[in-house]
Amino acid sequence: MSEAYTPTSRTQLRRRPARGVYDKARVHAILDEAFICHVGFVVDGQPYVMPTAYARIEDQVYVHGAAAGRFAAALGSGLDICLTVTLVDGLVLARSAFHHSINYRSVVALGRARVVTDPDEKRRAMASLTNHVVPDRWDEVRQPDEKELGTTTVLALALEEVSAKVRVGPPIDDEEDYAWPVWAGVVPIQMSAGAPVPDARVQPNLVFRTDRLQKRSAP
Repeated sequence: MSEAYTPTSRTQLRRRPARGVYDKARVHAILDEAFICHVGFVVDGQPYVMPTAYARIEDQVYVHGAAAGRFAAALGSGLDICLTVTLVDGLVLARSAFHHSINYRSVVALGRARVVTDPDEKRRAMASLTNHVVPDRWDEVRQPDEKELGTTTVLALALEEVSAKVRVGPPIDDEEDYAWPVWAGVVPIQMSAGAPVPDARVQPNLVFRTDRLQKRSAP
């Protein structure tokens, strides 16, 4: 199996190509750390972009949606989509407004999504979607019954036409701006879980450990 995705005319980075990443391990690491994607598609000439949960299983990304939603209704035998994921790592504050930037890791995947109809594959995908957000959650909760499965659409996108883009490091100012009297550098941005807030009917002595979320980005 190839260890890198082959750039295509649609995924080859043309602006700042040095930031382009095609290595599968690095692409998968970004997908495994994030848990919200945006899916772009066109219906009757109208573009839409929908945020939704997703999970990766090997070289497939599974996307969750409601069976009655616009996305699912447009699928038919398949729908060309653009799936994007972004992680923000820092605010890059330069001495000039022009050179302000963001340190980030992003993935773009293109292809034709398909509706998952096989019951076993659908359950595996839904388990992965649940556990991708909170590890091991699927085995704790009541799993979907047939009615709930029927009202949920799961889409699969093969990871074939894929690229990542990564920016790291400090701001890069014009030489004449380094004497400008303003602070410059990087403000790190991190996502972290706060203290769990139980609902009013949680059973006594049941707790949720946020340390479980540390497993989310583990390989």
